[in-house]
Amino acid sequence: MNEAHRHSESSRTFKAAVAVEPSRTEIQTFERPDITSSTGLLRVAITGVCGSDAPYYRQLPQSRGPLILGHETVGHIEEAGELARTRWGLKEGDYVALEEYVPCGHCEYCLSNEFRLCDATDWRLNGLRYGATGLRTAPSFWGGFSQYQYLQLNTVFHRVPSTVAPKHAALALPLGNGIEWAYLQGGAGPGQAVVIQGPGQQGLSCVVAAREAGAAKIIVTGLSTKTDKQRLALAKRLGADHVIEVDQEDVLERVADLTGGAMADLVIDCASGGPATVTSAIQLARKRGTVVLGGQKRVPIPEFNSDMIIARFLTVKGMRGHSYQSVELALQLIAANRHDVTQMSTHTFGLDDTDLALRTLQGEGVEGAIHMTIDPWQ
Repeated sequence: MNEAHRHSESSRTFKAAVAVEPSRTEIQTFERPDITSSTGLLRVAITGVCGSDAPYYRQLPQSRGPLILGHETVGHIEEAGELARTRWGLKEGDYVALEEYVPCGHCEYCLSNEFRLCDATDWRLNGLRYGATGLRTAPSFWGGFSQYQYLQLNTVFHRVPSTVAPKHAALALPLGNGIEWAYLQGGAGPGQAVVIQGPGQQGLSCVVAAREAGAAKIIVTGLSTKTDKQRLALAKRLGADHVIEVDQEDVLERVADLTGGAMADLVIDCASGGPATVTSAIQLARKRGTVVLGGQKRVPIPEFNSDMIIARFLTVKGMRGHSYQSVELALQLIAANRHDVTQMSTHTFGLDDTDLALRTLQGEGVEGAIHMTIDPWQ
């Protein structure tokens, strides 16, 4: 076999980290899929590790796995068919960030740019979603913890400025969530008091969005654990005015003190723990305030007193994901490094260390991680 042929053969294969069973991924080698007129292939530059990857990693549903995780993907168009190039307005080599949603493109939600609400993107309805679709769904390569990722015709792209490093561009989706929750849906604005429960990726992104929107007082709550202390310190560097360790202080009394008794115009619950933070979010909001519920609890709230919502004339919104607009705004903030937002990007791992990164989400890996990325070529 001559050198040219050996090179051709090696370029037809690639590696990916495959979640094969609960709490275990393994590196596997695959043949690159053939591209048709309506499909494409992304050469992955980097992929962010999202908190929502953790449940798949820990519990890997048999109906979904094995699969390639990772949906905060940034890379370059490697190949694209003629129809795909026309639909996307992109060409080979273009630098892009992907959304996880692969919508149908024709329902009422898609036509109003609410891709996240399209049934075709809902994994609970066996919808197609990057980072949550298994190898059994041809051509298998739907996740970003991989050197290459398959691109379906309805993929939602965002162009990334050439000056933005891939690891920073991977902040686009979590920061987009923060902009969506705090600003576009929460209505954060000048003069307001905003309380953010939970100092993880989403909570910190909400801090940035609330500060950019001009909120007068931003309060972030967390625990007195080592991890949360580090994150609360980062929240202050990103623009929070006050932080509260809720296992050390009475959060209702402290917020009342900080707001002169008025309480918060906007409360955003980003906490991933039990349902108690939903109750506290309602209690922390002022009359005519807004409560945004973003942190999934996965258990019902026992004996929830809905009269609190009525008595305070509250607006309560359930929130999931981001809009196209919020991700575009996020990329603008990242490109300008507004509020020093790129400091949220703390760790980059090679493909072989995907397990370590996913364990870190559960507090079992490296310390001090906020937003981690996987570089599949490292």
